[in-house]
Amino acid sequence: MTTALALLPLLLVLALLASGRASALVAGLAGLAATLAASTALIMAAAGGPEAVAALFRREVPAGLWLSWHVIAIVVTGVFFHRATQARGGPAAEGAREATPRRLFSVCFLLAPFAESVTGFGVGYIIALAALRRLGIGGMPALLLGLYSQSLVPWGALAIGTTVGATLAGMTANELGLLCALLQIPIHLLYLGLYWRFAREAGVPVPAMQKLDDVAWMAVLLALVWLANLGSDAEIAAAAPTAFLLALRFWRGDWEDEGRPDLARTRATLRASAPYVALTLALCATRLVTPLRDLLKPLWAMKPFDNQPAFAPFYAPGFWLLSIGIAVVLIARAPLGRVIAETARGAWRASAVTLAFVLMAEFYVGSGMATAIAEALHGAAGRGAALGVPLFAAVGGFLTGSGAAANAMLMPMETALAHALALDPAWIAAVQNSVTANLTMLSPIRVSMGAAILALSASDAMLYRRAWPLALPPLITGFAAILVLLASS
Repeated sequence: MTTALALLPLLLVLALLASGRASALVAGLAGLAATLAASTALIMAAAGGPEAVAALFRREVPAGLWLSWHVIAIVVTGVFFHRATQARGGPAAEGAREATPRRLFSVCFLLAPFAESVTGFGVGYIIALAALRRLGIGGMPALLLGLYSQSLVPWGALAIGTTVGATLAGMTANELGLLCALLQIPIHLLYLGLYWRFAREAGVPVPAMQKLDDVAWMAVLLALVWLANLGSDAEIAAAAPTAFLLALRFWRGDWEDEGRPDLARTRATLRASAPYVALTLALCATRLVTPLRDLLKPLWAMKPFDNQPAFAPFYAPGFWLLSIGIAVVLIARAPLGRVIAETARGAWRASAVTLAFVLMAEFYVGSGMATAIAEALHGAAGRGAALGVPLFAAVGGFLTGSGAAANAMLMPMETALAHALALDPAWIAAVQNSVTANLTMLSPIRVSMGAAILALSASDAMLYRRAWPLALPPLITGFAAILVLLASS
């Protein structure tokens, strides 16, 4: 009875999302309502009484609101920043350029993931599709290559999904980010093999020497992501490396028809990219310049819960997204009210989804339901239950299209399972976060967005028949990591 009640909210959410008839918001609200009812029933059945139920609500609701605030602050300011750059406009669209292997690699593995890591919520995908069309690539090849914008989503939207997952797993975002950076190595190498196939199908075959160049740049990217998690904050662990490597490849002349860019071309590119350059410099400076970091990190910092991250208003990424976004709007003399209204329309749903799933996660932990499910899985499948972690993570990422929502829904159960099986909970959390984040690239939300932008008439079945191999790298890596954990413990 206890296990059935504990499973009910999760199964309800998964069923609603899988049906295709309920949005993530409807599923999240239904799951939250079921979680509140189930946790109340379980506590009452355990002779806790109304006082114990009231104590649970007093403890978990404020904790859930606080954790949600960290995510919502980035959701809202990230959407505001994107809308501000749109209101600013830009230089006249560049004419079509030849699709070379170097340009294609830059778009798929650097430019689009950079945009996704800074703002999130599919913005990188939109930028990828626009860049691919400038290279003369459209249709199904563009949809497939555009999905690579989501290849560093564990650090997307300034790592909000990783932050939520780390908090629920009892880790810091950097600790979880470091482990995910290691898992991302085999995932990215497998992505690269698929990328060469997709590039060939798009009419841009990659010669053998260029493949070696791709591997070298990929190795540098992955090393920098790991080092950024080690020496800085997880928030910039993808944004800073991709921005740095983009600058190097621009200087190398990857986007020029002949040689390196001249001074006029460099200035024009800097002007067009000024908001993103300013944001990257601000985030890197506040995290890498020790005196500045030591000044801003404790300044007016609030930490009402010992087991949750502090919020430092002038150190938080949202402050810089908002400040630079406002400056962009004012300099462009765009109507600030219109940008705020567009932000509200674009951000409210993602914020509400986050709130519902994070509150659901808090009650799962606080009521003991996550532990009950973990113990039931342990009893039913023994140590083999750990092999369900990558599968649950993949389903969660695919259905929700959000690393934060999927982590909030599944992380409590999976870390409880790790404790029940005497496995390292940090590595279980890393598998959950990595697999669920990478599988968001195939979520119906992303694929349907790409199909709409490209005006593809192909059926969903046809789209997924071509795109499904992208699920293999995270799944193979996740199952391999679990097998290694089981063998070594």
